[in-house]
Amino acid sequence: MTTFEKPSAGNPLAQKFPLGRTVITPNARDTLDAEDVHAALMRHARGDWGDCGSEDANENEFSLKNALRLFSVYHDRTGTKFWIITEADRSATTILLPEDY
Repeated sequence: MTTFEKPSAGNPLAQKFPLGRTVITPNARDTLDAEDVHAALMRHARGDWGDCGSEDANENEFSLKNALRLFSVYHDRTGTKFWIITEADRSATTILLPEDY
């Protein structure tokens, strides 16, 4: 289980929410660069929603405060788009390619 510490003035890069069990689809695992996935997962946990549009980013901010599902969009070093989704109850976070949805 991932532990988290809320951001503060002393640690602004701390996670904003627990990721729960982190899983990756086989397709994403076989396609994406592992370092890029890890970096994106850390960004997601800090509330950096990546390349999602402003509407989705605003929805994530609302969802963060109201315990709803969180959705981020990233690209790995080859330009492959992938998503990171954390469930509303924070029990699991899934890394997947759009075609895996």
